[in-house]
Amino acid sequence: MKEAGCYDESTNGVVVMVEAHNQKEHIQQVVYRILDANLDRAREGLRIIEEWCRFGLNSAQLVGECKKERQELASWHTPELRAARNTPDDPGTELTHPQEEQRTDIKSLLQANFCRVQEALRVLEEYGKLDNPNMGKAFKQMRYRIYTLESRLMGYERQQLLLRSHLYLVTSPNERLLETVEAALKGGLTLVQYRDKVADDTKLLEQAKKLRQLCSSYGAIFIINDRVDLALAVDADGVHLGQQDLPIAVARQLLGPHRLIGRSTTNLQEMQAAIADGADYIGVGPVYETPTKEGKAAAGLEYVSYAAKNCPIPWFAIGGIDTSNINDVIDAGANRVAVVRSLIQAEQPTLVTQFFISQLTNRVRPQHGKPYI
Repeated sequence: MKEAGCYDESTNGVVVMVEAHNQKEHIQQVVYRILDANLDRAREGLRIIEEWCRFGLNSAQLVGECKKERQELASWHTPELRAARNTPDDPGTELTHPQEEQRTDIKSLLQANFCRVQEALRVLEEYGKLDNPNMGKAFKQMRYRIYTLESRLMGYERQQLLLRSHLYLVTSPNERLLETVEAALKGGLTLVQYRDKVADDTKLLEQAKKLRQLCSSYGAIFIINDRVDLALAVDADGVHLGQQDLPIAVARQLLGPHRLIGRSTTNLQEMQAAIADGADYIGVGPVYETPTKEGKAAAGLEYVSYAAKNCPIPWFAIGGIDTSNINDVIDAGANRVAVVRSLIQAEQPTLVTQFFISQLTNRVRPQHGKPYI
């Protein structure tokens, strides 16, 4: 018996040719199996993302983009590739990882499936070149489109949650900060800003990481006060800037287009400037004098009424608001408020949170033009 692949003069090299042909056929089938598996993987991941865009975000545009990408993937999924499938002999079907067994929240679910799609597209791009050069080019372009889609979807998700948020907790230093914030989150809080003007950077980073994780586990937006660098370090959802902080344009350049940027305002000129500069939301106040803004005169309920009639972006009344005066603020036209002491110092933060949200969402308000809802 001749050794496989040897040259046999008596058969004019037929053995070599047969072996080479068989090897080529084998490699082609392996490549087909790889392409088939990753086309399935990419389409499945996109479908999971598409379902959230449809039912979670009600975004026809994002649904359409996901569907378009899935259809392009399907156009490459030829009968030859499907025929190469060999699931019973695939050792990968039994492999798993503990992280695949659980998802902590919608964000982690979406990120996991975007990674799944992007990895599959990279495989398709490389192995596709062996079958069809145009396939490699097509999947390279699609991979970049998916990167853009991920960025836009996460930004859209933040914007939608911002619109649904009526209560905004701005923290102050507190020994039981994490416990208090979690209690408020249990009460329905969906927007948290970490603000600490006295801690050093080491403490700020440590606390911000814990708060970021806590907010993520409850599906809440997490904002950092002032510090763009800290927001990037902990992957916060955005920053809130005072009048003396970075210009919004600079913060936007550093943070990218899809993170949230808020701006404090105390009068109509500052409001108009923040809107023109591209703020995603603004603070309106201080409504009442407050030790959080020591030495700053109250803007009063008149500014709240002005915002209700004229502000085209989400805005939060802030400054000295508590359970005793929340209805006066609502009567002035507010349907979103930010609070500090009334929650941070509350004995029962969960109940206080529920009270605020109930008042802001259920109480009948007087008409003040057409506020942004």
